[in-house]
Amino acid sequence: MKQKILPSLMPKNQKELNEDFKKLKGVAKHLHLDVIDGKFAPNNTLQFPFRLSKNFQYSAHLMIKNPETWIKKHFQKIELFIPQFEEIKHKEDYIVWMKKNNKKIAFAIKPETKVKELKPYLPFTDYVLVLTVHPGFYGSKFLPKKIKKIKEIKKLNPKTKVIIDGGMNPKTIRKASKAGADFFVSGSYTTKAEYPKESIKNLLKEIKQ
Repeated sequence: MKQKILPSLMPKNQKELNEDFKKLKGVAKHLHLDVIDGKFAPNNTLQFPFRLSKNFQYSAHLMIKNPETWIKKHFQKIELFIPQFEEIKHKEDYIVWMKKNNKKIAFAIKPETKVKELKPYLPFTDYVLVLTVHPGFYGSKFLPKKIKKIKEIKKLNPKTKVIIDGGMNPKTIRKASKAGADFFVSGSYTTKAEYPKESIKNLLKEIKQ
């Protein structure tokens, strides 16, 4: 499967969201929405009745309490939901519900969460998002030791795709790629760049090396 760069969006209002859409049109096909409720992480993003552009496909990383409520509300708009593993209380029920509705299973794990906690659910999990920063804001400090989680996940289930999220730039993405990551979320280096197309090209060049 082709490795992909997913530009991430953290808008506070529709105006910011529309500006991101305009900037990324023709640059990326798949956008990564960071949804933060101020409780799970210290920021508030996409906490308004947003309207999405039809020019893109979407994954949504849910850094929120009670993610199932948000998923039900936006079920038709989003291709891939990535709730925080720590916030799904009844994981078996969640997996059954999503599979029944023909949705892929994805979980995100905080830097503090160990891969062994995921182990019972990995046979049923299509994607794991590994946070290599403490969540909440663009440009957070990169935590290089968290990259080892990629190999740990792949060892337990080689079929699970790993998404790396946090601090991705030409230097860090090479390490994540070598460790076996499949997808790379990038915000400050791509979405916030003056020329996001060039930034994405730079990142793709590094992972092909």
